Amino acid sequence: MSIANMDKIFNPSTVAVIGASDREGSIGSVILKNLINSGYKGEIYPVNPHKMEIYGLKAVKTVAAIDKPVDLCVIATPIRTVPGIVKECSHIKAGGAIIISAGGKETGQEGRALEQEILEQANHSGLRIVGPNCLGVLSSRSGLNASFARYMTEPGRLAFVSQSGAVCAAILDLAVKEHIGFSHFVSLGSTLDVDFGDMVDYLGCDPEVSSIVMYIESLTQIRKFMSAARAVSRIKPVIVFKAGRSKAGAKAAASHTGAMTGEDAVYDAAFKRAGILRVKTFEELFDCAELLSRRPRLSGPALGILTNSGGPGVMAADALSDYQMEPALLLPETIKKLDAILPAHWSKGNPIDIIGDATASRYSDAVKILKDAREINGLLIMLAPTALVDPSLVAEGLAEELKQFPVPVFTTWLGGRDVEKGRDIFNQAGIPTFDSPERAIRAFMDLYRFTKNVEMLQELPSALPTKIHFDHDAVSRLISEKIERQEYLLTEIEASHLLSLYGIPVNRIELAASPEEAVLKARDFGCNVAMKICSRDIPHKSDANGVRLGLMDEAAVRSAYNDIMDAARKYKPDAVILGVSIQPMRLSPDFELIMGAKMDEDFGPVILFGMGGVMAEALKDRAISLPPLNRLLARNLMGETKVYSMLKGYRNLKPANMVQLEEILIRVSQLVTDFPEIAEMDINPLHVRDGNAMAVDARILLKPSLQKSPAHMAISPYPNRYETHVTLKCGDKLFIRPIRPEDASMLSEMFHALSPQSVYFRFFSPLKQLSHWMLAKFTQVDYDREMALVAITETGGVEKMLGVARVITMPGREKAEFSVLVADTWHGKGIGAELLTKCLQISKEREIYDIYGLVLYENTNMIALGKKLGFQMKRSQEAHAYEMTINLKGVTI
Repeated sequence: MSIANMDKIFNPSTVAVIGASDREGSIGSVILKNLINSGYKGEIYPVNPHKMEIYGLKAVKTVAAIDKPVDLCVIATPIRTVPGIVKECSHIKAGGAIIISAGGKETGQEGRALEQEILEQANHSGLRIVGPNCLGVLSSRSGLNASFARYMTEPGRLAFVSQSGAVCAAILDLAVKEHIGFSHFVSLGSTLDVDFGDMVDYLGCDPEVSSIVMYIESLTQIRKFMSAARAVSRIKPVIVFKAGRSKAGAKAAASHTGAMTGEDAVYDAAFKRAGILRVKTFEELFDCAELLSRRPRLSGPALGILTNSGGPGVMAADALSDYQMEPALLLPETIKKLDAILPAHWSKGNPIDIIGDATASRYSDAVKILKDAREINGLLIMLAPTALVDPSLVAEGLAEELKQFPVPVFTTWLGGRDVEKGRDIFNQAGIPTFDSPERAIRAFMDLYRFTKNVEMLQELPSALPTKIHFDHDAVSRLISEKIERQEYLLTEIEASHLLSLYGIPVNRIELAASPEEAVLKARDFGCNVAMKICSRDIPHKSDANGVRLGLMDEAAVRSAYNDIMDAARKYKPDAVILGVSIQPMRLSPDFELIMGAKMDEDFGPVILFGMGGVMAEALKDRAISLPPLNRLLARNLMGETKVYSMLKGYRNLKPANMVQLEEILIRVSQLVTDFPEIAEMDINPLHVRDGNAMAVDARILLKPSLQKSPAHMAISPYPNRYETHVTLKCGDKLFIRPIRPEDASMLSEMFHALSPQSVYFRFFSPLKQLSHWMLAKFTQVDYDREMALVAITETGGVEKMLGVARVITMPGREKAEFSVLVADTWHGKGIGAELLTKCLQISKEREIYDIYGLVLYENTNMIALGKKLGFQMKRSQEAHAYEMTINLKGVTI
């Protein structure tokens, strides 16, 4: 959908208000007056068939009667009239519509049908719709108040987006009081068309927006949202308050994993994976918004605390300790400087207690010293009112100094009436201020969490020591067979076999359907075996007393078989019992872990890791993540659990083979990526002994799926369908495949072998090296919005990158930009042509037809390749380069 038309919603030249009225108190009247009074400079057309003039503006009877192009239509009429009005808006090629009207899907089936009709009337016209059932839209840059909000926003660089109009109104009211400015203030309502993914994409492209804050009740088109958020959160903070945290999502689950992954935990995992900072309360949302609006960047967690009282300083330090943090340790040089200007009995440390009689000048002197203290990353200034000092005088003395402070600074003026004026002074000066140390610390830590999120997104994973392989075809046959027979819950034997086909180490297991067969199987294993009930109707074997361990002889095996059968029939008389499974006993493990997966109805497969065994659900030591996983993401997932620290070595226990655990998680990730039919999966327990892991028990629940892989994923996985082997005209064989995050070192190696001219031709700049940030950007590709193909040669088992081409899709998916880079020693061999041709083929497959790129005049090889492939060329108005374009529609590549 058109991003250009999104811009017409927020920066329109012409606005039509349909349902405009001069009847005081009506929505149509409020919207029109808001537009007139907000400072909007464009043209406004009231649309009302019964009026000639409204508030001094000439009214028209219909939208079609407006004699010039209309960018934005604001619709405030009864919902039943809206489909016809939207049809008119589409006919005149309006860019956007804001539907204020309520009565859509929130009212039931009839409302849903009306919303569907609205969509049909707008279909294929390019009209973008905000709403219905929304408060409207405010944009400070264009002076637009197309809403029935009480106030216009102050200018700012913070964007706020909400489903709830009531939350919008409350935040706006608080923002006016605190003098918080906004670039955009958007009520999305029912998200019939424009949704959170669209807004993140649009606001992410706006250089005037520094941060995005959202109130979300539910998400639509989650894959689009995740794609947009993962791209934008790398360059600016994205903060979310997701309502509905108490809803459970694991009722009647057939596995521990299903019971241990509730809906809210999945949202947490998704937001973390996307680099989004999630807040838990409305108060925290506002506090975070306030801090971001003033100072969005933070380099570290070292906080300085300046106070005139020991108590608030202790409260702030305690609040930090709740996040496992401590106040910054002051350097001797800083303490020496403070000693020179503070009373002899100041605290001599951090919190910096400058005593209750601290004057405005003492505060100012201390702040000037802390301004140069390189050991702090942020500063909290607190004041408890006393009869010895006027809080407002202290605020006045600090306000100007703090505007130029090099790190985030915020204040807490404790108390009520006596400190209100001081708080107002800080608000007017654009300095964040909070009414308690705890709120201030929480906002600071939220900012720090965002910083860590961004760092995590830009970490570069390493490859596994060896290539891993999977028997996809065998698993596909097994799953198809079971679904055809409607045998959705696999037996432990079947589940173990399936896992082994994907390279997951499993304990040997055999089925026995009689006591005699059980004895034979046990004899094959050398006795000392484990026996478990084998029935699709009894997924949790321990609950049915269906497990016997350490069976050392034939008599014990026979007895155990009969006991298990009796117990199973008593537990569930109608259960279909296939027999028992027999496994060799393993020595007592050092650790029992659980790995699993669950198909979430919104986010697709979710992977779980934690402490396992029969107490897994009770101990609740687990973490979840969204696939696909690489080594880094697998390690981060494990790192969120308590058992992780023990796995690295605990007392006399040998450390676990962490590389093997990472590999198993990656194999689990690939399995649920490849097969959307896997509804739930448990590997519990996964035994770790002497460092090595093995699955001892497993269960897998299947469910027919209408989706084919990878459509079920919230995050686009590695597209192995684009892997191909080619032979160049010179006879050299190459492997062409999509780039992976693990390719950072190969890309860096190729870059360092480039000539200065090749670097300049590609980057339009004499780069000396690819920074960490650039390597992350170039290798951690969102395959939904970008395709980067690399040419690889392998010699002696060592891979080497020879070239890379990419096509980056612009938000809105209307066009894409290409680039090509080939190692100097491989110029002229056709590598660039192979890579770019395949990128163009993928773009055409995705129905992205308009491709463009800038090529310097001196880059004759690229110019020749462009002409060969059918690109058109014209001189760029902005650079010493040709703008090369091609429309792939109808073109054979």
